[in-house]
Amino acid sequence: MTVHPPVTGHCDELQDALTAFRASAHLTERWGERLAAVLTGGGRLLAAGNGGSAAQAQHLTAELVGRYREYRPPFSALALHADTSSTTAIANDYGVDQVFARQVRAHGRPGDVLMLLSTSGASANLLSAADAARAAGMRVWALTGPAPNPLLAGSDESLCVEAPTGATVQELHLVAVHMVCAAFDAAVERGTWRDGDNRR
Repeated sequence: MTVHPPVTGHCDELQDALTAFRASAHLTERWGERLAAVLTGGGRLLAAGNGGSAAQAQHLTAELVGRYREYRPPFSALALHADTSSTTAIANDYGVDQVFARQVRAHGRPGDVLMLLSTSGASANLLSAADAARAAGMRVWALTGPAPNPLLAGSDESLCVEAPTGATVQELHLVAVHMVCAAFDAAVERGTWRDGDNRR
């Protein structure tokens, strides 16, 4: 592994990781197109993460409810950690491991999508959420750090970022979020979501 200087080396580390990331980034296009099919068909995206990954998940849902680049209709997307009353009540009454799973059971429907973001891919509350989503008939996608990790195994599809630090993983998760949004908007504009099953 290359050792970079502590400050300017951050850019070098990011550049190294971005080169590897680009090879698997085609998955974001498929996710964006699939998400267009789900959301234009009346489905919903649920998203969750912890810490900085929570901010990334909320960034994704904001782009879908608001807009990414150009004007388009709003679509249903919820960041589960953003409801502080629910998360704190659930954590208090049922334990931290259930803060997302219980909300998934409340809001998720068959055919909806759950997007989970985690630098470690090992957060117990995200793993519980993935289990709840699969039981509800939802599709589970994960953005994680290096493989292998438990969330990779617990998801339908995963994009695992190979990077030595959590900061660089999160930076590339943001790139992935924007790529999903770009693919989503392009699919909505083309109307390709009209072809085939609009829920799965």
